[in-house]
Amino acid sequence: MNGLRVIPTWRHGQERLYVSRTDGRNIAWYDREAARINLLSEEERDEVLEVLGPFLTGPVAVGPPPVPTPAELARLSLHPDDDLAPNRPGEALIVSLDRDPGPPHRLRPDPRRRALAAEQTVGDALDRLDGAGWHALHSVPLPGGDRIHHLAIGPGGLFALHTLPARRQRVTIADPMVTLGRRDPQPLLRRVRADADRASYALTAEVHPVLVLVAPADVAVPAPPREVRVLRDTEIEGLSRTGGVLKPADVEALHAMARDRGTWGRV
Repeated sequence: MNGLRVIPTWRHGQERLYVSRTDGRNIAWYDREAARINLLSEEERDEVLEVLGPFLTGPVAVGPPPVPTPAELARLSLHPDDDLAPNRPGEALIVSLDRDPGPPHRLRPDPRRRALAAEQTVGDALDRLDGAGWHALHSVPLPGGDRIHHLAIGPGGLFALHTLPARRQRVTIADPMVTLGRRDPQPLLRRVRADADRASYALTAEVHPVLVLVAPADVAVPAPPREVRVLRDTEIEGLSRTGGVLKPADVEALHAMARDRGTWGRV
């Protein structure tokens, strides 16, 4: 054995196989759809072909990345444990439910499952923007146990999205309070703004706060809330129609920075 390992990664329904050393640094990746093995070091060509041999499905091209960018190289240098890009929508909730699924019979559904379904709905909608030059990160961990549900980076800027499951319920927003159905009002918009502020500090760039309501029956907003954009889950696609803020190179650089777990350790 040559000490290399193969790590499969799925994004937007497409699989890439990364080849990494024992210290976690990536040295190559196999793109099945493009039938190409991209090498960062020609000296390790034979070892990479050997370890990828069982995974190859036909003839492949082998060589350096066509146009390696600084952002791509920075991403490849990440240890797999520090890369947030593979996080699924609701990753933290998935882990929580795996560790503690709760009693098999409950009088009421586990609220974590409603929250997970809502985050998956929003996450799927964000991932569909990939073809428009956007990147989405999900369940971004923050110090203290907090997390940003979703971070969207694209031509229209950076957005920190907080997901609120509201299926068949009326939502009333009176900044900073949010009332869901007959529940007591909660100052949710303070958290939405705080998450965006922490992301702005970590990325040294302006991050806009967004509250996403998933499947509400009705939404009442007597006055526009300060700074926070309020969207239904069906309106997320509208983000792709905003542009003129970030150049493609800036989007890639910010995405490479945001996907590094270490970026978030100081906020």
